[in-house]
Amino acid sequence: MFNKKTIQDIDVSEKKVLVRVDFNVPIQDGKVGDDTRIKAALPTINYLLDHNASLILCSHLGRPKGEAKPEFSLKPVADYLSGLLNQQVTFVEDCIGPRAEQAASHLKPKEVLLLENTRFHTGEKKNDPEMAMQLAGLADIYVNDAFGSAHRAHASTEGVTHYLPSVAGYLLEKEIRYLGQAIANPARPFLAILGGAKISDKIGVIRNLLQSADQVLIGGGMANTFFKAQGYPVGDSLVEDESLEIARDLIDLAKNQLRLPVDVVIGDDFTADAQMTVMSMGPIPDGWRILDIGPETVEIFGKLISEAGTVVWNGPMGVFEFPRFAEGTYGIAAAVAESQATSIIGGGDSVAAVNQAGLAAEITHISTGGGASLEMLEGKILPGMAALEDKD
Repeated sequence: MFNKKTIQDIDVSEKKVLVRVDFNVPIQDGKVGDDTRIKAALPTINYLLDHNASLILCSHLGRPKGEAKPEFSLKPVADYLSGLLNQQVTFVEDCIGPRAEQAASHLKPKEVLLLENTRFHTGEKKNDPEMAMQLAGLADIYVNDAFGSAHRAHASTEGVTHYLPSVAGYLLEKEIRYLGQAIANPARPFLAILGGAKISDKIGVIRNLLQSADQVLIGGGMANTFFKAQGYPVGDSLVEDESLEIARDLIDLAKNQLRLPVDVVIGDDFTADAQMTVMSMGPIPDGWRILDIGPETVEIFGKLISEAGTVVWNGPMGVFEFPRFAEGTYGIAAAVAESQATSIIGGGDSVAAVNQAGLAAEITHISTGGGASLEMLEGKILPGMAALEDKD
């Protein structure tokens, strides 16, 4: 299943190792707001330090669009990581060029350097060979441990592999193993739960999962498009009218595999204090909108989850940012946590819901990459993984 070389397959002692991490974390008032992704990189970082390597870490943060913007600097991450590692993490204000080269050249074994945001250069997203070559020039070995960016062919994820021996870190290996196993050889029944706003983001995922999953449970805003495709008036609910034909095709393709909510929570406005009521699925009154799945749906979905062997969940069941419309998402989170199934959760909102509910410890695997996990579930090859060296 996972046939790529990892950090354990190479000698890193006294070598400079360029590690692509995923430090794309929220920064609030100049401080790290959520350290999940930073902590996820620690097993690889600690292994390399324990084996006498010099570490050069690189990552993107946000969408600075090829410009150096202070609000997207990785400097706060360097400070935070210093605390986690109990040692100084040197920060340099560029990822290529003279400053980066000088900082990397002075690096000793067991020292850590964090480069500035790779997306401060337009060459990153363009997978510019010159930028990739400059990054590679800083090190002897390349390690990709950024699952969250492995679906992008960028200079720091794919381009650099053309110039250095390139292997996977622990996090990348773990993500691919769990998701790959779920798709290729899941314990059954295999249940997929898909939420979020849009069908259009997940058409390929639904098609692929209908070939492997025993049931696909649909919630969130994307359910509204399925309802309208079936002829239900949906009031003021969020709907992708351009995807109605696709929704009809998926319903026909799925036969009995696709499960939609049987009841919903509706609100008279898209606000946290909107009036709300629960109703069985039927015509939604004008001026009202579907904002969550209802309690009967939570019960039905929960029973299916309790009987599952494998559960993959991506996307919330409603507008869980508003507490009164969060019950469906939290109910599903509780059912997944209580289940004996191998459970895999991907996508920022589903992960946030599980964390907020205090249930993260009960989940088998929480993925750090929403887009990358979706592309894997869709059956796509991830460029950042494909570019790494195969095991003999």
